Amino acid sequence: MDERNTAEFERIVAQLTETESEVHLGKMMSAPGLKFKDKVFAFHAKDGMGFRLGPDFDPVAQRLKDGAPLNPFKTKGPLKGWYVVNPAGSDQWEGLAARALAFTRTL
Repeated sequence: MDERNTAEFERIVAQLTETESEVHLGKMMSAPGLKFKDKVFAFHAKDGMGFRLGPDFDPVAQRLKDGAPLNPFKTKGPLKGWYVVNPAGSDQWEGLAARALAFTRTL
């Protein structure tokens, strides 16, 4: 990921960790991420930013740009409710992080 996208991820981290008392840094598959209590809801992926948006999230209806289901395994299907949005869709990252946090609060 280039420096601009890393800076955008770090800006989102700073904003959420400063404004949300139960949000803190964590790890998702060895990548830096954001946690609500003990649950990861967003992370810095090598090809974008990943978000836990829930099984009912409709990427088409939400006009998700350059996003795809998170599929980190070679022999399994994608993780349900998780999406990775490439840097071309970085203008959506902040809103998706907020949405992911809201969803994770319901778990």
